Amino acid sequence: PRSSVNKVIKEVLPHLRVANNSRELILNCCTEFIMLLSSHSNEICEKKNKKTILPEHVIEALRELGFGDYVPEVNDVLSNFKSEISSRKRGNKKLDKLGISEEELLRQQQELFAQARQQHYEAELAQHNAALAAAAAANNASVGEIPAATLSGVQQSPAEQTGADEDDDDYDT
Repeated sequence: PRSSVNKVIKEVLPHLRVANNSRELILNCCTEFIMLLSSHSNEICEKKNKKTILPEHVIEALRELGFGDYVPEVNDVLSNFKSEISSRKRGNKKLDKLGISEEELLRQQQELFAQARQQHYEAELAQHNAALAAAAAANNASVGEIPAATLSGVQQSPAEQTGADEDDDDYDT
């Protein structure tokens, strides 16, 4: 891509101005080189009865095309790439930077879930109680007074509603 070539030009030649037609020529040369290297690497790959172009095929193509002087640099880039990939596989960088074990993070997550469940339960309970109070108030306004125990959702026995106590029958006054 053009932006990548421009970035490389600025990194390699930071104090030099490059004309647009020169940038275009460099871009075309890069494209042609990549196509040549890719097709030659593919030929080497096919000769070895492989279906995937491996780094070894590209390095061999560089040597065969007369760019053997670049092989040590390519090998350095390849080893840096492999070490970066292996460090990615070893673990999440963000997790490593936290300094907290995965088990501790899992415990904290479970604790947060429990707190959220409790808050949700309390909110639903408050909403339910508010709905009961509103219904009782509406009934109270239209029928008359409703016993306090009914407002809290507890059903009273007929003796309790009249004010008589069931145990009063056992005592003579």
